[in-house]
Amino acid sequence: VQLQASGGGLVQAGGSLRLSCAASGGAFSTYDMGWFRQAPGKEREFVAAIRWSGGITYYADSVKGRFTISRDNTKNTVHLQMNSLEPEDTAVYYCAAGSRTSVSLSYYYRNGMNYSGKGTLVTVSS
Repeated sequence: VQLQASGGGLVQAGGSLRLSCAASGGAFSTYDMGWFRQAPGKEREFVAAIRWSGGITYYADSVKGRFTISRDNTKNTVHLQMNSLEPEDTAVYYCAAGSRTSVSLSYYYRNGMNYSGKGTLVTVSS
């Protein structure tokens, strides 16, 4: 499956952005989907995941209550609504697809996902 993230940009602290990811070339509705991010000089980290059905979500503690992941299986898209952004959220954001649909979404927090696309840069100014 091919993934392309979009929607990044420059925003002031406290602002909002909505990232989108378009998927092609695979059975989108059978994959769990997620977002990861990588800040300058740091390792890639898990942000959020959503079950293939859309019924279950899981978030990193650092974004819980501020970010919301959603998906539209009719359009092969996944979104990340980011509110109350902080300078620490500055990173390249990547969407990803995972096939371990029978285990807890927390699995992806520790192990990552099978597929990842090109990222989109989010810069939060203070």
